[in-house]
Amino acid sequence: MKHTALITVLAALTLAACSKDPGNEPFVPPAQTVPSPTFPAPASTALPPGHPAIGSGDSSMAAADAPDAEQTETATVISTIDIPDFTYLEVQQDNQTRWIAAKTTKAKKGAVIEFDSGSTIENFNSKRLDRTFPSMTFVNTLKVVKGK
Repeated sequence: MKHTALITVLAALTLAACSKDPGNEPFVPPAQTVPSPTFPAPASTALPPGHPAIGSGDSSMAAADAPDAEQTETATVISTIDIPDFTYLEVQQDNQTRWIAAKTTKAKKGAVIEFDSGSTIENFNSKRLDRTFPSMTFVNTLKVVKGK
């Protein structure tokens, strides 16, 4: 008799725990439907003035709105200092001397190089060299165009 009462109580507790009490269920937002776009656009959809027709293949707007190409500068290498991951290059450009830094490169004295305008830091202190440069321009691209 004790076992039957115990089993009945356990069954009642189990059923009570499994009841569908809406306060215990996590909130699930209702599904929303998003209309899928139609291609090509329906004729009733007006395009902005000056916009080429969809599918016309006219790329003139893309060329007109394209950003200018990265400015390329040219200089002659006077000296180089190699440190891990970087090369500092003293260059002559328009009768002026300046320092630029790029990923490790094999430019030699007298080589003509091309590089982007980069980002310049005034009074740049190189902890590795224990030296302060009047300014250092860090460039993303550097290419030797003449010389070694």
